[in-house]
Amino acid sequence: MTTIKGPAIFLAQFIGDKAPFNDLKSICKWANDLGYVAIQMPTGDPRFIDLKKAAESKTYADELKGTIRECGLDISELSTHIQGQLVAVHPSYDLLFDAFAPEAVRGNSKARTEWAMQQMKYAAKASQNLGLTAHATFSGSLLWHTFHPWPQRPAGLVEEGFKELASRWLPILNYFDECGVNVCYEIHPGEDLFDGITYEIFLEKVKNHPRACLLYDPSHFVLQQLNYLDYIDLYHERIKAFHVKDAEFNPTGRQGTFGGYQSWLNRAGRYRSPGDGQVDFKKIFSKLAQYDYSGWAVLEWECCIKNSEDGAKEGAPFIRDHIIRVTEKAFDDFAKSGNGKNFNRNILGLDKE
Repeated sequence: MTTIKGPAIFLAQFIGDKAPFNDLKSICKWANDLGYVAIQMPTGDPRFIDLKKAAESKTYADELKGTIRECGLDISELSTHIQGQLVAVHPSYDLLFDAFAPEAVRGNSKARTEWAMQQMKYAAKASQNLGLTAHATFSGSLLWHTFHPWPQRPAGLVEEGFKELASRWLPILNYFDECGVNVCYEIHPGEDLFDGITYEIFLEKVKNHPRACLLYDPSHFVLQQLNYLDYIDLYHERIKAFHVKDAEFNPTGRQGTFGGYQSWLNRAGRYRSPGDGQVDFKKIFSKLAQYDYSGWAVLEWECCIKNSEDGAKEGAPFIRDHIIRVTEKAFDDFAKSGNGKNFNRNILGLDKE
């Protein structure tokens, strides 16, 4: 077994235009002062990382890593959630998702997809240059609008959608493999990879690619009422990244999993700061330790009630208190009475026959 690394914090929800959240050194010092030992780095803001440069220049990658280590931190993973989303976008979402892309490719879905795929390859090489082995991202989606279909889905639609998704991701996965880095898909509503079955369909289409791995976030499973502990039993060999994010689901006679188009505050299912929701993190950390998860425990703050800075302040001790320093011996080792093949055969009475 391996002791989970942490606490780490995902910076995406904290980056902003005011200090200390508008500068790499400042935000790293802020995180370290709160007790974090690593950051999960989003890659879309040039104030924090030039992704292309990190891919093309080992010197720049070393300098970036050095700057972060001067603040007492490591990088747990890079994140391309935004770029991964843009690998596959259904046309009905073009207008909304164009805002995630550079102006030069907006209004041109083919160019936007090519840009996103290139970004993913930059992320693979940048991760390699930074000495990272896992990368956090989204799968994108061509089928999400049909998840509760009316009218019914035509025969072969899901097959065709995942075939296309796999064709876009296979060259990316192969490049990540060349770089020695796992792609960790965050299984998430709005993505075509949103539960275990959809992940299995995708995995089959990419021929069980060894780099098609998982970012485990139990909060998304609470909202869709999926058993998040059984999920670890099923997919632990593929889980290479972990978001510590809480959630709660409180259905009423008026709304359930779909949420009635309500705001996050008023939905039956909503995200909360760790410890404020319904996720059993003690069991999660135990299972991950049992299955030898060797990656990071990363706070992702998304709460519709609590202030983000308070959530970050509470998150570091929460994770630290849940990390299990795994045992190096069995609890009953003190009662050993002997060992060896001959000793075992004598216990079985085999040498006395």
